[in-house]
Amino acid sequence: MMKEIVFDKFYQLYQKESLYVLDVREVEEFEALHLEGARNFPLSQLADTYEQLDKTQPYYVICKSGIRSAHACQFLTEKGYDVINVPAGMDAFE
Repeated sequence: MMKEIVFDKFYQLYQKESLYVLDVREVEEFEALHLEGARNFPLSQLADTYEQLDKTQPYYVICKSGIRSAHACQFLTEKGYDVINVPAGMDAFE
């Protein structure tokens, strides 16, 4: 079962706490607009880069609309990472 958090609740937490946010959009999308402090791990490269992540940290995974973040969460969960999907993604932020 994938853990999820609604964007409004995520954003409230994000403003209060130092969260580990993974943005799985492509580099160009990330550079155009992203949450301060988010780390860019494009889904297209995640299979090659995920080992840079820390298994002891929970990660909030975001993309544009929630589809890529759901795929990333599924992949990272299978690899033993603690991840929470932000389904509405950056569409909710804009």
